Amino acid sequence: MELDSLRHINLDDEQLVALIIRTEDATYFGVLYDRYSDLVYNKCRSFVGSDAVAQDLTHDIFIQLYVKLYTFRGDSKFSTWLFSFTYNHCVNFYNRDLKKKNLETDLIDDYNYSIPEGESDIADEEILAMNAEKLRQALKIAEPSEKIILLMKYQDDMSIKTIAEQVGIGESAVKMRLHRAKKRVLEIYNSL
Repeated sequence: MELDSLRHINLDDEQLVALIIRTEDATYFGVLYDRYSDLVYNKCRSFVGSDAVAQDLTHDIFIQLYVKLYTFRGDSKFSTWLFSFTYNHCVNFYNRDLKKKNLETDLIDDYNYSIPEGESDIADEEILAMNAEKLRQALKIAEPSEKIILLMKYQDDMSIKTIAEQVGIGESAVKMRLHRAKKRVLEIYNSL
């Protein structure tokens, strides 16, 4: 990398993205790749559970990212936008290649979520108190859509509002999906 390119390593993400769009220089994109490839890989890995598939998804995401980088508007931090981009790519992969139920089909049911009568919400403490190894096993069995929303909440410590923004659904939908995912994982956990 030449000296001029090294100066751009110190740019913040938004400045670097603007430079990449303006110059279309893949060298600068390499800086962005170095900053985020591990994060993207880890998100993909937690979603699909396979190193090889996660590597393929990471590769695909960065190829698509290079092509679609111009769509970044700066309304949020680049890292937030990239996380959403990664999440959507993984969901699309899951839906397209694994022929599973589309994550968005139940949005109408999610619109005005409340916990069904006779059911109580599962307290966060109950999830956090689970045996880690047994919980990992339960998460492997759970649907990826259930797993990812739980990881966003408990591993990434995201608020309901942030998850809603990342996934592009309403806060009620996030609450409903979290409730369903916690219930399902708890059922799997208790059956192990």
